[in-house]
Amino acid sequence: MSLIVKKFGGSSVANAERVFNVANIIIDDYKKGNSVVVVVSAQGDTTDDLIEKANEINPDGASKRELDMLLSAGEQISVALLAMAIEKLGFPVISLLGWQAGFATDSNHGIARIKKVNAERIRNEIAKRNIVIVAGFQGINKYDDITTLGRGGSDTSAVAIAASMNADKCQIYTDVDGVYTADPRKVSNAKKMDAITYDEMLELATLGAQVLNNRSVEMAKKYNVELEVLSSLENKPGTIVKETVKMEKTLIRGVAKDCNVATVSVVGLKDTPGIAFKIFNKLAQQKINVDIILQSVGRDSTKDITFSVPKSDAKTAMDSLASLKDSLNYKELTKDETIAKISVVGAGMESHPGVASKMFEALYDAGINIRMISTSEIKISVLIDAEYADKAVKVVHDAFIN
Repeated sequence: MSLIVKKFGGSSVANAERVFNVANIIIDDYKKGNSVVVVVSAQGDTTDDLIEKANEINPDGASKRELDMLLSAGEQISVALLAMAIEKLGFPVISLLGWQAGFATDSNHGIARIKKVNAERIRNEIAKRNIVIVAGFQGINKYDDITTLGRGGSDTSAVAIAASMNADKCQIYTDVDGVYTADPRKVSNAKKMDAITYDEMLELATLGAQVLNNRSVEMAKKYNVELEVLSSLENKPGTIVKETVKMEKTLIRGVAKDCNVATVSVVGLKDTPGIAFKIFNKLAQQKINVDIILQSVGRDSTKDITFSVPKSDAKTAMDSLASLKDSLNYKELTKDETIAKISVVGAGMESHPGVASKMFEALYDAGINIRMISTSEIKISVLIDAEYADKAVKVVHDAFIN
């Protein structure tokens, strides 16, 4: 029979009723003779609650190593509870932490990357006909320290297991029943897609769509792991994520919103070679991911550079560039956290001119000002005032998808 990897997010196991619901979904596939490996996230808002506890103890910021020790406890709780539920229902099961399941990572605490998965323990448990429940989001480095993979890391854990074990299916269960053209909780006429390509899903995930973690999509594409995104609360088909979709390219596949964005502006820089290198090399050393960059040339041989970063990195970016004040000799350093990024994604825009014009017209008609613009072959992103984010998603969605 088949080897099936299933991943359940925190909302799917948020309480006892939902834990038993997930247990029954797992058991249904197990009873058909399939081998089942399950990856689980921390329950509900557990991770946020643990971060709050850490801030109570150390408001100045705990070390990333100790945060990993704390946050990994969330998944340990959920895998044990789910295993207990399956035991209660009379089926053989074992729960494993990330390191027990063979997850070896680098040492970047909080954002660790998986180096390899030694799935021998999982295979041995499957051979005993056990259902295997694995704690997502975590692994262990070469120093035997627990590491975490960052937000959404359980998706990546599931794809890594599926890739290393050549699983027949990799199913990602969420609180929505698939991938939509926009957030269905915000846009009433959003449409569910039957299928979407890795590239389109990767853009949507990177740009703020919260259905799948972008690193998990990267890994799925690299190892050709076909994904299915579906609901743990409704028994219906979901959205397939794969290399190619057998349909005529739709112009726009989705509209995404990301409010975890800030801009940093370095004003009054000398217009000389090497200035941009000094700025972005410093940010790279701090492992800050820069997205949109805008350089404008002013008078008197000066220029301004504005760039966007995740809101959580804005302070670090400011502190890093403040340390270069004497070297860069800029006039002013500012940040703005009251912005949002709105993006349209679709492989079809490669061969259709006028997509940007149509998007900008929709925003203009709604009275929404564009502050920065970024484009690629299959996406267009704009930065706007955060207060208009939901309105912008709706008007742009309506302009392209009826």
